[in-house]
Amino acid sequence: MKESPTAPAEENTGQSAFNTVYALLFAISFSHLLNDTIQALLPSIYPLLKTNYGLSFSQLGLITLTFQLTSSLLQPLVGFYTDKKPMPYSLAVGMTLTLFGLLALSRAESFFAILCSAALVGSGSAIFHPESSRIAHMAAGRKRGFAQSLFQVGGNAGSSIGPLLAALIIVPHGQKSLAGFSVIALIGVVVLWQIGKWQSRNLHRIHRKPKAAVGGTSSILPRKKVILALSILVALVFSKYVYLSSLTSYYTLYLMDRFHVSIQNAQLHLFLLLFAVAVGTIIGGPVGDKIGRKKVIWCSILGVAPFSLLLPHVGLEMTSILSVIIGLILASAFSAILVYAQELLPGKVGMVAGLFFGLAFGIAGVGAAVLGKVADAHGINFVFQICAFMPLIGLLTAFLPNIEGEKN
Repeated sequence: MKESPTAPAEENTGQSAFNTVYALLFAISFSHLLNDTIQALLPSIYPLLKTNYGLSFSQLGLITLTFQLTSSLLQPLVGFYTDKKPMPYSLAVGMTLTLFGLLALSRAESFFAILCSAALVGSGSAIFHPESSRIAHMAAGRKRGFAQSLFQVGGNAGSSIGPLLAALIIVPHGQKSLAGFSVIALIGVVVLWQIGKWQSRNLHRIHRKPKAAVGGTSSILPRKKVILALSILVALVFSKYVYLSSLTSYYTLYLMDRFHVSIQNAQLHLFLLLFAVAVGTIIGGPVGDKIGRKKVIWCSILGVAPFSLLLPHVGLEMTSILSVIIGLILASAFSAILVYAQELLPGKVGMVAGLFFGLAFGIAGVGAAVLGKVADAHGINFVFQICAFMPLIGLLTAFLPNIEGEKN
């Protein structure tokens, strides 16, 4: 009997699906760095926009809401669609939208124009995050937690670099200097186009049957337990991102109001916080691979509570130290939550990534808008006092089912 000419290729294809492609993981992490560096420029220039256009805290919250809500509504739809019909070059298209949004923001001369620019950047993010998370999953092999952490640490690093660049370049040279950062977006388009070529040749790595998933994990829980677990994960994401939103959107203004530091000084403190978030992210994934994701979720969300409760009551130096500790601990949660959810719903990588990235962005946006209203009414210090209790929602982790055997 003549052997099928495709048999060796299929065998190699099956074996390659379990290999970790480090070059692609670093490439997609680098792209995430570029993407989130650009996105971080928006909240980083809030003090500048507040001064130049006389914006209130509520209006700043609406800018964040526009960006985050645009992204959060589109991300699950993008993930759901591309699960069924892969679009390898959509990542480059998403970065192009971000580029247009950045250029529009550099020329915006009204609050409405700023909102439109934020919506463009949010649309680019909506395409980028679920698809780039899919690339990380495809290239992960058996190291899913590591892959998601490496992917996300690029974004966290970009988020920490954004405020630093804003302090060094945009604050001294003004809003129009944002246009110079279009070079970053152009580099991203080129890199993501090359990643799209790899994805188009390796779609077999994502189209495996659930039981053939890396590590053999498949959802064997009853439907009600899966729904309960997903509901708890949504509550945990809510806890994490409302608190994180208070930090990323208003931390600089909080420092300026309470400790009377300069804009540049406040931006440097924000850089330290976001750099700590980046370090914490890269730690969370590999630790989750080894000890189980449920344990990481326990430690990363509930473990922040003692420090968040203390933060609003200390001086500037201690505030900076506590912020770094909070960033380190809290950041490890999202990788664990995302991979845990993907293992609950095997075969729906894009939809799960889009759903949880969308939730993260949406919750952060709504949280920023609501917190802006609260800050206008009661002061920015009050916002940090009430948000300090959000990590206590981490107690719900006790009700998550064990899906990783002895590791949990």
